[in-house]
Amino acid sequence: MPADYLAFDLGAESGRAILGRFANGLIELKEVSRFPNLPVTEPGGQASVMNYGSSLRWDVLRLWSEIRKTLEHPPVPRVESIGFDTWGVDYALLGETGLLLENPYHYRDRRTEGRVEEVCGIAGRERIYELTGIQFMPINTLYQFYAASRLTPRLLDAANALVTIPDLFNYWMTGNLGAEYTNATTTQFMNANTRSWATEIFDALGLPSRLLPPIFEPGATVGHLRPSASQALAGTPVVAPACHDTGSAVAAVATQGRAAFLSSGTWSLLGTEVPAPIIGKRALELNFTNEGGVCGTTRLLKNIGGLWLLQSCRRRWADAGHDYSYDELLAAARAETRSFTSLVDPDCPAFHSPDNMLTEIDRFCARTHQPAPDSPGAYTKAILESLAFKYRCVLDSLEELIGYRLEEIRIIGGGAKNRLLNQFTADATGRPVIAGPVEATALGNLAMQMLATGAVASLAEARAAIDRSFPTDRYEPQEADLWSAHYARFRQYLTC
Repeated sequence: MPADYLAFDLGAESGRAILGRFANGLIELKEVSRFPNLPVTEPGGQASVMNYGSSLRWDVLRLWSEIRKTLEHPPVPRVESIGFDTWGVDYALLGETGLLLENPYHYRDRRTEGRVEEVCGIAGRERIYELTGIQFMPINTLYQFYAASRLTPRLLDAANALVTIPDLFNYWMTGNLGAEYTNATTTQFMNANTRSWATEIFDALGLPSRLLPPIFEPGATVGHLRPSASQALAGTPVVAPACHDTGSAVAAVATQGRAAFLSSGTWSLLGTEVPAPIIGKRALELNFTNEGGVCGTTRLLKNIGGLWLLQSCRRRWADAGHDYSYDELLAAARAETRSFTSLVDPDCPAFHSPDNMLTEIDRFCARTHQPAPDSPGAYTKAILESLAFKYRCVLDSLEELIGYRLEEIRIIGGGAKNRLLNQFTADATGRPVIAGPVEATALGNLAMQMLATGAVASLAEARAAIDRSFPTDRYEPQEADLWSAHYARFRQYLTC
């Protein structure tokens, strides 16, 4: 008999509910709802006193309202289970009665400026990495929570629990409080070797470790859907997939051995699955991250600025009255005859949360004595070329850490539809690129639900069903020598 599953997938721009049907060894997907996920700006408050301007928040109550619409009016009368994944690093605080104390901060809020250096000065950069194995980024929960302890200490005193965003929704669905492992690793307060909270860091920083909930593994049943969340599906098991969206995306494809994964979207995450964390002096120098994977694996990867740069440029053009679609921008980039004219480091701090991405790209070009792009097509091509070069740079470092060559790159997520960037990636890295599935995150979510409910006997079986159900595209390097000739110049522009 066919088995139906419901996967909720929330990203930095939108949220979706996906119905997955598993029958005769094949998986079918149907998007049953989609809703925007846009940050909201809160004026005034402590942030303005600290010269950060207004604070940036997630409107999680509106998101919960959208989620409940699907739960109350499901696409089928019965589903085997429900699973939830979101972006990482952000968190919510719950009070003693379990109520939300404030709208969660957005990871691009400016309150974390300078906090990495401040935290490392107290707890020690080497010790933090030795314990967590996580890349140092100002967006990490560690620096967000440390900033909160300095800006709003009384709010922390009033809190009873700290939960990441998917754990918040799991709590609202089931009433059970916990921390799913893969998403917990993005906080940078998880011990990578013991798979428990690194309370030593909390103690060094004077942070309240009493707020950290129990940890559970991906594939666990969190609880059952409460009638208060949905009368229609009350009692349905709520299964934790890899609740971190990248963890779910990687769960959908087999990349052990000689393949790299590249989860391509607002962020690009390039890495490979390894059996155990790789933590050492060189990994620290290269600032790689060891995030939790499903079934006991580790995702050794690095976060890269990603298509955020193009998204931000597109918003600026829209504000000026030019609402270009992504297809129009990619077509303009293909028509642009000039190549490698303007190259930027996608991870330059100026690109993290700028008021005007176009202006920041122009300033980067001026600082590095390059001509600035002069049209939407030129900006788009510059961003995509720069991303492809950055992928090669990270791939070189990844191979240094694991000690062997990765023979191909598997691009998953929404960016797998970007045929121009896929070809640039093959050319820049000199590796074949396998693009797809586009819906890797939802599929990985469903795969862990299928495993938890016994529909498949192993993750390998679920991945094989995904491979049978969803074709991929292959890109061979075509101009690798030309790209290699410009790679050394790109490396001169790296800022981090």
